[in-house]
Amino acid sequence: MKRVIMSGDEAIARGAWEAGVTVAAAYPGTPSTEILENISLYKNEIYCQWANNEKVAAEIAIGASIGGSRALCAFKHVGMNVAADPIFTVGYTGVNGGLVFVSADDPGCHSSQNEQDNRLYAPHAKLLCLEPSDSQECKDFTVAAFELSERFDIPVLIRMTTRVCHSKTLVELGEREGAAVKKYESRPSKYAMLPAFARLRHVAVEQSLLDAEEYAYSSPLNRIEMGDRSVGIITSGICYQHAREAFGDSASYLKLSITHPVSGKLVKEFCAQVDKVYIIEEGEPYLENAVRALGIDCLGKEVITKQGELDAQIVRRAFGIGDEPEIYEVGIQAPARPPVLCAGCPHRGFYLAMKKYRDRIVPLGDIGCYSLGVNPPFNGFDTCICMGSGFSMTIGMAKALEMQGDKRKVFGILGDSTFFHSGITSLIDAIHAKANVCLCLLDNSITAMTGHQQNAGTGVDLMGNEAPQIDAVKLVLAAGLDEANLRVVDPIDLKAIGAAIADAIEANGTFVIVTKRPCALLKEVIRANAGAHCVVDPDKCVGCKSCMKVACPSLAFENKKAYIADVANCNACGLCQQMCKFNAITKVGGK
Repeated sequence: MKRVIMSGDEAIARGAWEAGVTVAAAYPGTPSTEILENISLYKNEIYCQWANNEKVAAEIAIGASIGGSRALCAFKHVGMNVAADPIFTVGYTGVNGGLVFVSADDPGCHSSQNEQDNRLYAPHAKLLCLEPSDSQECKDFTVAAFELSERFDIPVLIRMTTRVCHSKTLVELGEREGAAVKKYESRPSKYAMLPAFARLRHVAVEQSLLDAEEYAYSSPLNRIEMGDRSVGIITSGICYQHAREAFGDSASYLKLSITHPVSGKLVKEFCAQVDKVYIIEEGEPYLENAVRALGIDCLGKEVITKQGELDAQIVRRAFGIGDEPEIYEVGIQAPARPPVLCAGCPHRGFYLAMKKYRDRIVPLGDIGCYSLGVNPPFNGFDTCICMGSGFSMTIGMAKALEMQGDKRKVFGILGDSTFFHSGITSLIDAIHAKANVCLCLLDNSITAMTGHQQNAGTGVDLMGNEAPQIDAVKLVLAAGLDEANLRVVDPIDLKAIGAAIADAIEANGTFVIVTKRPCALLKEVIRANAGAHCVVDPDKCVGCKSCMKVACPSLAFENKKAYIADVANCNACGLCQQMCKFNAITKVGGK
C-alpha cells in the first residue's frame, strides 16, 4: 500500500473518498477549511459545495444522505452552532446513506472566538462520536464512520482539534469503495419530524445508541494498552499522544476513540486493573464526568486546565511526573507581531475614514479579515460576537442608546462572505424594524480570511465551474432599502467613503454603505498591479507622519523621513498618497 504524509484535514478528505462519499458540503473556517478543499480534488467522483453557511451545508448533506448517498459536512466548532438546528433533528431521523459531520475544534483560540468542546454535542444531539489522534486515524475513522452510521442508523460526529487538523503524519492509503447510492424510499414516519413521528423516532434512536454502546465495548477503535498498573490513563484524540509522551510505559492506557456512547463496561474493566485513574483531555471534563458517573474515582480537571491546548510538558507538570526538563533560554525575545491588515487592503481605507467620526458613532464588528480593524491605530469597532451579529446587534444597540439619550449612530460592519452567510436576514430585520442604523458591507470579492474560498458573490464554485454571481447590492435593494439611503463606494477613495459615512450619520432610518474593492492578495489583483508601488521623495517629505496613520506594513519611518520599506508588498493603493499634504508620495510602475 502507498504511504504518504498528510495533515489530518487531508486525511479526512482521503477517507471520505475511500468510503465512497458522493456529496460533501461545508462553509470555510479554520481549522476545518482544508477538508473540503481537498475533497474537491476528487470532483469527478464527489460533488462538493461551499454553502453560504453551516446550516445550509448540513442540510445539503442531510438531503443527500436521506436520498441514499454517503455524505459529509465539515465545519469549525463554532460553525456547528449554526448547523445545530438540523443536526439535532437528523439525530432522530437517522440516515439512509451514511452521514458524517466533522467538527474542527480550536483549543487555545488560535483562530476563533471561543474554545467550546463539541464532544458535548454528541450526547445532546444523539450522535455517535469518534476522535482520531493522528492522520492515519483521521482517514481510517472516516471510513469507519460511514460504516457505523449505516449500521446503527445514526449520524456520526468526527471531532478534530487544531493540532490533529494541521499536524502531518504518515498515512497508508486504500482504494475507493463502490459508491453505490441506496434507493430512496418515501418514509414520512422516519424523516418527517412532526411530533407524533418524532416521539417514536426518539425511542428508536435511544435503542440505536444502546446498540452502539455494546459495539463500543469490543470495537477495535477503542484500545487498551497495559503497562505499569499503578496508573491508568483514560484519554482520547491528540491527548493520547501527549499522555504517551509524558508517561511512556509507566502507565496503562484506555484510548477511547468512540467517545459517544462511552462504553461503561469497557471503562469499568480497565479501571479495575489499575490502582488509580487519571483523565487527560483538553477542554471540558467530558470523559471525566462519564467516568465519575460510573462511580469511579479519578483525577482530571482538578489538576489539569480547561483552557488552551495541552502538551506533554503541561501534562507532566499537572500530574507531577519526573523532573522539569531542561529548557533552552535566550536573553532576548522576539517582539510581538500581532496580525495586521495587509498592504493595500481595502478595509484599511474604510477604517481610516471612519476614525474622523469615531466620537459620533458606535461601531459593531463581525468575523472576517476586517476584524483586524479592532486594533490600534484604527480602533475600528467595539464588539465582535459571531457571524452576522455585526448587522443584527445594531438593532438592539440603537434602541439601548436611544433610551439613554445617546445620539451616536450605530454602525454595523461585516464582509461579503459573512453577508451571504447570515447578514442577509439581519439586514432584512433592520430594514423591517426601521432601525436608525448604518450597515456597512465591506465587499472584497472573496472569502479572504480563511484563504480565498469562493462564495455566492464570486461567480465560480468550489469545483471551478462558472456559477451565477449574486449581486449583493441588488439584494440590499430587494430587501426594501430606500435607494436614497444606499452608497456604493471604493474604500480606497477617502473622500468618497468619508462622505458616505457623514451622510449615514445624518440620515434617518436604515442606511447601507457598500464598499467594493477586491482583496489585494487576489491573483488577478496582483497581476493587474504588477510592478506598481509608491515612492516617497525624501526632499519633499517633512516628517509629519500623516502617511503613517494609514498603518500600512509597507511604510516605515526613519531619520525623520517616511519611506517604502517593503516595495514588494506595496501595490500602490494610494492611501498614503492621499494622506500626504506635501505631494511627497507618488505611484510608479505598473501598467
